[in-house]
Amino acid sequence: MQTIATIGYEDATVPRFLDALRDEGVELLVDVRAVASSRRPGFAKTRLAANLEGAGIEYLHLRGLGTPAEGRAAARAGRHDELRRIFLEHLDTPGTRAELEALAGIVRSGRRVCLLCLEADPARCHRSMVADALAGLLPVEVHHLAP
Repeated sequence: MQTIATIGYEDATVPRFLDALRDEGVELLVDVRAVASSRRPGFAKTRLAANLEGAGIEYLHLRGLGTPAEGRAAARAGRHDELRRIFLEHLDTPGTRAELEALAGIVRSGRRVCLLCLEADPARCHRSMVADALAGLLPVEVHHLAP
């Protein structure tokens, strides 16, 4: 059985975030944000990739596994049931399924993977739904990291 991790950077500093990834032995951070920008210093795509490279961790952005705009709006408004419905519908689209299959292939290769999104609480974040969908394709154990 493979192990994957998930992490949200909402309450993290860059050093604590990187420490959590290193402590878990992460080799590849998979960004599952539809829009890989952030107002938090160090967490927008280009700077994040550079921070990770400095820590010996690769970066991959799978934008198709991100939440559509209406799902992000529901999440910001605290409508988590609506977010769940929207994202699960999104998971059934061909492009999203293809990215999920690509992620499954990476995990099958034995690499230590961590899924990234903003929210600190994985129960309120679509990355848990991505991890659950991945578990439907191959046996995985999920660790939710809290930097």
